[in-house]
Amino acid sequence: MGNLILVDVKNNILGHKLKEKCHKGEGILHRAFSIFIFNESRQLLIQKRSKHKKLWPLYWSNTCCSHPKPGENLKQAAERRLKEETGITCDLNYLYKFRYKAKYLNIGSENEICGVFIGKSNSKVLADPMEISDHKWVNLNFLEKDMKINSDKYTPWFKIEFQELFSDYIIHIEELFFD
Repeated sequence: MGNLILVDVKNNILGHKLKEKCHKGEGILHRAFSIFIFNESRQLLIQKRSKHKKLWPLYWSNTCCSHPKPGENLKQAAERRLKEETGITCDLNYLYKFRYKAKYLNIGSENEICGVFIGKSNSKVLADPMEISDHKWVNLNFLEKDMKINSDKYTPWFKIEFQELFSDYIIHIEELFFD
């Protein structure tokens, strides 16, 4: 278990702390990232988090999310974790960052400044079973409806990001398909 990068509300580095400690109680603010990978059919790759995850196990979430290591920039970290978790390598485009906080039962919390990336790939998914219990490519209209009907199946950050992506950043997603 590695150290996470602690930050202030302006995303300035304050130090480092073990991941487990950052997620206890109300959580300690730290850097993170989320990745959304689309295929040629404009479907989004989503994953069901592994049962081994301490926070939100077996919840559906975006393609990949994690934390940069100390000394690693956000894009390097995103590229590394995408390959480790899914086997996918592709160009990633940084879109925006946001801050959120979410508590999971009485187990712990996320408290993050999260950078959001998008990319396009048709590669076969080679899911790491310690990270991902299931995955699927989904139609965005279906996903939007299912998130409304079955909101409790999805991670809190994924719901926030999905809403933001498709209200303010849809043109950037469309640009992935302008080859």
